[in-house]
Order: sequence, then structure tokens, then C-alpha cells
Amino acid sequence: TFGVVRNFVKDRTVRSLIALEESASTARVLNLVAARRQAKLDPSMNERPFFENSNLNGSIIVKHRLRPHELDLFHQPLSSTTKIMAPIDATDLKLGARYLMVGQKDFDQAAFEMFGEGMRPGRRDRQVLDLINELPSLDPFLLREHLKRNGIEPARRYFAISEPDLERMYAFVREQVMALVRLSSGQSSDSSFAATRLVDKLLSNSPDEGFGPLKEVLRLSDKDYADGVFGWRGFLYYKWVLNDLTPQLSGILKEVTEIRTRGPNSLETTNYLPRARMRLEVAIAQAVKGVEKMLSVYDDAYSSLTVDGRPTAFRDFLLAAPDMFMSLGEQSGAVQHIASFWRFRFPQGKRLAVSPDELMDIFMDFEDGLQCVTHPQGVDRAA
Repeated sequence: TFGVVRNFVKDRTVRSLIALEESASTARVLNLVAARRQAKLDPSMNERPFFENSNLNGSIIVKHRLRPHELDLFHQPLSSTTKIMAPIDATDLKLGARYLMVGQKDFDQAAFEMFGEGMRPGRRDRQVLDLINELPSLDPFLLREHLKRNGIEPARRYFAISEPDLERMYAFVREQVMALVRLSSGQSSDSSFAATRLVDKLLSNSPDEGFGPLKEVLRLSDKDYADGVFGWRGFLYYKWVLNDLTPQLSGILKEVTEIRTRGPNSLETTNYLPRARMRLEVAIAQAVKGVEKMLSVYDDAYSSLTVDGRPTAFRDFLLAAPDMFMSLGEQSGAVQHIASFWRFRFPQGKRLAVSPDELMDIFMDFEDGLQCVTHPQGVDRAA
């Protein structure tokens, strides 16, 4: 069976649904409701939709941290999954939405009832959803690359990646791999060109094809090497993300701890908000430290290869990268979501104004995303 978000406007799940619909996609949210509005401006979105089923292609998909009461819905213990929310009426989200979670006990039947034949195993829509569920976050760059790697290419506008962002990311990665280029080609005048070619290959649809000599040196099977290079690409991308986020985070953290509400407080918001501010300040700092710690594993392995000339550590990194990539993606995605959602809701330079109920919803959403850093089985919001 599938769940239904209640059609009562004071229900916080409905308020959260409306807030998600009004915001842009983030590392935790794929907002296809908002994307559908853009389809009128971009015919390619109709020619190459994300999902073929129109209801699924107008849904909101979230990387969802499971609450304790939801664990019994699954055959195997999970900490998070992919949640699909299909609005009952896309023009009025106050009416609520039907939802289901990938992997729940009756998922195949519930998915068929909600979205038809396309959700049968092996069909295109089901394949796309399974690929989404494989990723630790819904970061648009990694999502687009993961789908491309598996032969699926929805229209570019579904992925909110600007050309300037892509150029900055490519420049960052080019600088990161320069040491590997120098190792293989020396200090030649062609190093910059070689680095550009290496980055293009590393970030292409089939990066493993451009690293044959490295694969031989590391003595990895085709599968281990292909999976490792994809993880390597993810590490480089998240390293760029953290480098880009760091200057913003101090300002956002200050706003999170200092923002004041307007309107009457309930007993619930009075008890929750002050403690949530303190928890978020600690949890965000822990998440950033966790991301930095995992990235340092890559830095050490890369330095061992390019500076010390010892490939063993880098080989071990590539073998471990696919599993580490999941944890890295969860923690980095939680921080990305907080930064992007907060700045969307509270643009820089604008007066911070929010009701107690809305701020509680925002903080609860942030805490849900940070559970992987704070409490593996859930955040005790009453503490």
C-alpha cells in the first residue's frame, strides 16, 4: 500500500510539501513539479522527459531518512531510502499527496497501482528510479552523470546546473589532477592541455576508457576499475562542492542561530526551536568535519601515487571508493541541502522573516538530513 499525506493545511507534512514544491531541487530533493512548469519554455523536456509516466514526472522525490516508526515497513533494516510524493492536484498542494518509499515491503504492487506498467521491473521508469535509489544524494551533477553512464539522458533543464558552475567545477578538477599529468608527462609545456584532456575523460560518460595505463599499473579488474573511477569522480566533485560551500556556511550558520520568528509561538515551537538551533550548529559542524575526513583519505592516497610514486594506497582507495562514496554523499548532501534551501528561502540581503511553525518545519527537515551524522536511529527532538 501507499501512504497519503493528509489534506489538512495545518498538518506540518502538508506545509513541508508546499515548501518543497516552492523551492528548487537540492541534493536531497528532485523537484519535478517545478520542472514541469519549465517544460512550456523548453520543448526538449517533453521530448526527453525524466519519467515517461506523467504523474511520476510531476512528483517530488526526496532522499528520506527513515524514522523509527517506519522501520517495520521494510524487510531489511535501512537508514534511508528514496521517497516519491505524487501530488493529488499539482495546482493545489494543500490537497496533499500520495507517497511510497523504494524498498518497502509491498513496493512493486504499490508502485504499479500509482504509476502503471512503467514501474514493472525492467521497464524504463523503474530503471530510472532504481538508478536514483543507488545514489547517496540527488545532487544534479552526479545524478545526471549516473543516468548518462547507464544510457539515460533526460533533458538538460531537469538538472539545475549552470554553465558557469560547470566551468568552475572543471577548472577545479583540472587543477586537482595536474599532479597525475605531471607524473605521466613530466613538466612539459603540454601539461595544461593534457590535464584538460584527462579531466574531460574523467568527467565523461565512460571515464574508464581514458585510463588504460593506470588500470594496468593498479592491476584492477574492469569492473573494480570502472566502479572505482566513478567513485573517484564523485570524490573530486564533492571536494569541489565543499570548497565552494565553505565560504557560505559561516554566514548561514550565523543566520540559523540568530533568526527570529514573527507571530505567536505554540508550546511546541517554544520548546523545540532553541534546542534545535544548538543541535543544528553542532551537527552541521560534525557533517563538515566528516566530509573533510573522508576527503583526506583520497588526498593521502593521491599524494602517495603522485608524490611518493607508490600506487598501492591509490589502488586501495579505488577499491573502497564506491562504499565510501555513499557515506560521503549522504553527509555532503545534507550540508548542500541546508545551504541551498536556506539561501533559497532567505536570500542574502533580505530581511529574515518567518513564522515559528515554518521555522520548526525547516529545522526538522534539516535535522532529518543530518541524522546520519548525529543519531543513526533518529534525532531525539525532545532532548
